[in-house]
Amino acid sequence: MTDRRVAFEHFCDIFYTRKRVAEAFAFLVADDYRQHNPNIPDGPAAAVAALTPKFDGSPEARFEVQRILVDGDLAMVHVKASRPGAADAAVADIYRFEGDRIVEHWDVLQQVPVHAAHDHPMF
Repeated sequence: MTDRRVAFEHFCDIFYTRKRVAEAFAFLVADDYRQHNPNIPDGPAAAVAALTPKFDGSPEARFEVQRILVDGDLAMVHVKASRPGAADAAVADIYRFEGDRIVEHWDVLQQVPVHAAHDHPMF
């Protein structure tokens, strides 16, 4: 479990902080990767092609990791996504491992509102 957490933290650093999509996927994602985002086909190559412009190809975009959770074969990262000209978003990416590789992904995204009903932030 510790090795999986360390590997996942490294994946998150490469993917979200350094924004090197292809490198992150080569490091930890399996060939039979299943994608539950309805806009991206299955397989690591399709994910890399879809995500590279948003990460590697967008130098002004920032993805700040807020939390990382690892429990058994599931891992989740909570991210604050910021892009010029767009509202910030709270993102929860959920991954499932088989052995030492990520084989499945789900994501949930929520726009950060200008005005909230309370005084505590989403992050």
